[in-house]
Amino acid sequence: MKVLRNLATASAILVAAAGMGSAQTLNFAYDADPVSLDPHEQLSGGTLQLSHMVFDPLVRWNKDLGFDPRIATEWERIDDTTMLFHIREGVKFHSGNELTAEDVVYTIERLKSSPDFKGIFAGWSSATAVDDYTVEVKTDGPSPLILHTATYVFPLDKDFYTEGGDEIAKHGDSFASQNVSGTGPFTIAEREQGVKVTFERNPDYWDTDSPGNVQTAILTPIKEAPTRVAALLSGDVDFIAPVPPTDLERIENNEDTKLVTMTGTRIITLQMNQERNEALADVKVRQAIVHAINNEGIVQKIMKGFGTVAAQQSPEGYVGHNPNLEPRFDVEKAKALMEEAGYADGFSATMMCPNNRYVNDYKICEAAAAMLAKIGIEIDLTTMPKAQYWPKFDERAADIMMIGWHSDTEDSANFNEFLTMTPNPDTGRGQYNSGNYSNEEVDRLTMASLTETDEQKRADMLQTVEQILYDEAAFVPLHWQDLAWAARTGVDIEPVLNVMNFPYLGDLVIEE
Repeated sequence: MKVLRNLATASAILVAAAGMGSAQTLNFAYDADPVSLDPHEQLSGGTLQLSHMVFDPLVRWNKDLGFDPRIATEWERIDDTTMLFHIREGVKFHSGNELTAEDVVYTIERLKSSPDFKGIFAGWSSATAVDDYTVEVKTDGPSPLILHTATYVFPLDKDFYTEGGDEIAKHGDSFASQNVSGTGPFTIAEREQGVKVTFERNPDYWDTDSPGNVQTAILTPIKEAPTRVAALLSGDVDFIAPVPPTDLERIENNEDTKLVTMTGTRIITLQMNQERNEALADVKVRQAIVHAINNEGIVQKIMKGFGTVAAQQSPEGYVGHNPNLEPRFDVEKAKALMEEAGYADGFSATMMCPNNRYVNDYKICEAAAAMLAKIGIEIDLTTMPKAQYWPKFDERAADIMMIGWHSDTEDSANFNEFLTMTPNPDTGRGQYNSGNYSNEEVDRLTMASLTETDEQKRADMLQTVEQILYDEAAFVPLHWQDLAWAARTGVDIEPVLNVMNFPYLGDLVIEE
């Protein structure tokens, strides 16, 4: 891989570190590995986890949902639509090239062209290098979320990518999908997709204050949760995520392992395609489906209580959370709605779900299919690994599809931008709205919220959106997925974990 120009130097440093007894190796297992090395190819948790290992953002979320300086050392708002970012000097890419403002501008322009990210950056009208270490960002109106958005700017090595070929190939084969030059704490020494990714400590890493002592990190994707847990308990790996609800107590009670849990903000939903299946275009049918699915039962029986029952997208604490909305499981009401809609005898529909992306994803879908059968909806369910599922999701290949979403900006509007706004390939809005739901008022209020700086007005807008989505049964809200990680004793994971589920492994300390 072209990224390994300095591998010999890195290896020499590792040998020296090992000789001093300070080199540490982390063997860790996730349920899947990233589908690509291109940080702009797919907006997903796996991609962002990789980005925090190999790249660095302009600013980074901290545990208090505030912003810490990273590549940007400071920032200043010039007026309602202008922000200056001051770029850290002396930062080198893995290629050896020095990072400048031009690399940041190049990265922002590339993000604006990415099918998955351009919706987030649609309001950034321009990015300009004022000098070598200052970037001016202008927005197309007052923006309450400019720093939220800046957490997604992981500067790329302009010379490296333009020389090799900087095409963003969705589910394709491109230079950027196989080669990487970032500024992060790790380089990639070896990658065999679906088998192993080996990371080596970046010998030129700029953050000399980082407490991290991991010199080699080896990611082994283990799709099956029992196998992943067994690997931790046997000592084959040092750190795993996610931890299945069925094994929380087992790990917590093991003296050789440590469990860390957090209340999550990722909503798990089912989307109903109103264009593929005529019945799903009827609001009463969609309401019937929402009433038929016992999401509280799913949390208790399938999730073992490790989740929070949902009636909307916005979790409590988010500005758009509407306290008036409650879950509405009622089978008799669902049957009555089916009859009112003219579907007393039911109908058939296809459903697709991943089987290794969300906790108990395929089991949830199996349960939902069984619940829908009770009101006459015959479900043809197909489940598949995440790598195969996402292309099918992009195709809208089934009548009902599962999608989980953690707000990319830690803000309610982001749910709407990607999950419930009218799909628009030109702007990226509705990119993950596989149900093709469309409501002009939802679109209008969501867009207005992106430039409204009055907090109460903005909250009213976004809570109204949640009410509309609830009334129209725009999707099936299931639950917010709680988070759990586990590590062997001596691997101090708690300080590097956060509610976004982006472990900052560059700062990880292994004590023994």
